[in-house]
Amino acid sequence: MDGDEPVDPADVGEADAPPVAEAPYKVVFEANRCIGAGECAAVSENWEVSLSTGIASPRAFFFDESDLDHNLRAAEVCPAKKGDGVIHVVDRRTGEELAPDPTGDGTLSVDW
Repeated sequence: MDGDEPVDPADVGEADAPPVAEAPYKVVFEANRCIGAGECAAVSENWEVSLSTGIASPRAFFFDESDLDHNLRAAEVCPAKKGDGVIHVVDRRTGEELAPDPTGDGTLSVDW
């Protein structure tokens, strides 16, 4: 990849990812836009907020169906970016953003 080409957020982390069959969902996290509200950690066991930085982070970026609901909820309650959130849950099989999906069309709403 040429250094001048924009990075496709859907491709981030895929080189080291587990097989799609094992972990069909992933989180794309805009950490630089996290406001440290902690809403994600309140609704999802996958999210924690650092006491030293105030910034959230996921414990796992790739997961299966058993962890889908609480990660979707974390993405939906994130108040950053004026309520559009900075946690994006993506179906790796289709590339569709499942949450927060502010446009309602499954387009990945990462703002880099």
